[in-house]
Amino acid sequence: MGIFRYDSKYAAPTKEQRERYMKGDREENTFAAGKIVLVVYADAAYLKDDIDGVRILFTGAKDMQKIYEEVKRLVDYHDRKEDFRDSFIAGAEQPKPVLPL
Repeated sequence: MGIFRYDSKYAAPTKEQRERYMKGDREENTFAAGKIVLVVYADAAYLKDDIDGVRILFTGAKDMQKIYEEVKRLVDYHDRKEDFRDSFIAGAEQPKPVLPL
């Protein structure tokens, strides 16, 4: 069927998409301390990344198989991004060297 990507946390699936795919029983999973949410429906999966504000709707059996790969990719990406930020220290934050007397 398709993969629909929304690059803003304020963008969302259309009313038609919600009525067609996002109905009935659902299973909700959270990752990255609740900042990434995966909602799995019978005919679709909806991924919400509150860190970057991205929303992705996966529809169809073939595309829904990709959802867990995408969740893993997002979690790994955000973990590496946090590690990368912590690896740099501004000059003002560096400790002063101790000179021998």
